[in-house]
Amino acid sequence: MNRSPIAATAAVVMSVALLTGCAGSDNSTGDNGSAGVVGVDYPRSDTDFWNSYIKYTPQFADELGLALKTTNSQNDVAKLTSNVQSFISQGVKGIAMAPQDTAAIAPTLQTLASKKIPVVTIDTRPDQGEVFMVVRADNRAYGEKACQFLGTKLNGTGKVVMLQGDLASINGRDRTEAFSECMKKNFPGITVFGEATNWDGAIASQKLQIRLTEHPDIKGVYMQSSFALAGTLQLLKQRGLLAAPDDPKHVFVVSNDGIPKELQDIAAGNIDATVSQPADLYAKYALYYLKAAIEGKTFQPGPTDHDSTIIQVRDGVLEDQLSAPLVTLDGGTYGGVPSLKPDDKSLWGNNIG
Repeated sequence: MNRSPIAATAAVVMSVALLTGCAGSDNSTGDNGSAGVVGVDYPRSDTDFWNSYIKYTPQFADELGLALKTTNSQNDVAKLTSNVQSFISQGVKGIAMAPQDTAAIAPTLQTLASKKIPVVTIDTRPDQGEVFMVVRADNRAYGEKACQFLGTKLNGTGKVVMLQGDLASINGRDRTEAFSECMKKNFPGITVFGEATNWDGAIASQKLQIRLTEHPDIKGVYMQSSFALAGTLQLLKQRGLLAAPDDPKHVFVVSNDGIPKELQDIAAGNIDATVSQPADLYAKYALYYLKAAIEGKTFQPGPTDHDSTIIQVRDGVLEDQLSAPLVTLDGGTYGGVPSLKPDDKSLWGNNIG
């Protein structure tokens, strides 16, 4: 199988020793770690989810004995490209990134491959180009879980709004396609209004407001990320729809991310469910695989020792699909999908400082 330019061609061991050493710190300049200096580009810092990822990254770098250089591309692929050039000039041995435009990043990946600098992408998978590992959850499962929950709660009838992310992103496409296909197959009596939002809370709120004005009988909202949480709750409150789950006026809301505020809102009855995207494990395994790449280790498809599965998505690209559980108030099962309660201690949103 064609792997990363620095990866060994031998078959693989699924377990990689997590070596500790003289730990580097965020933005350090020396090769202090046992595996050297790596670059991590943060995709944005305007959401609770990504701010949590930013907080976890230096913690796991310390544990793995890696020195860090960091940048923030602020959801701008041109800025990400510039940041990568800066990393290259600084001599990093590997780069972790989360490109939000998964098509436009291809030339940058080609440059890094030519320089034999391994890349791990987090949360998103590039449409083209070779990376050592993709670390993300099964985003189609996000849409499927949201569909099963809403479809069950609405008894298979009614109207829902899907506040999509950015369809230029593999995540936005995966969640949208899976939700729509699941609704069509399992709940054909439910009408879905899809609204592209570019992961922008203001756009999401504006489009939801228009839909609620046109269709005041809307009974469900699927937000593909917590970026839309505050605006959605504010709008429902303004319209007198922020009612208890057993109130006939209640609008069922499902989010994606698992940030602490979502868990609190589920417990309070403001929203009904979320799919907990593992911000902590994104940080941990992005660096885990970078270190493995630098050390010449390789991987194969199959189950891991950390409750996930590696799949091959195309030649030269493996993806470690981390667990992302559904969270609901009652911890019940919806359409065959089990869920956790919002106070479950295994959820990263209950463990962040």
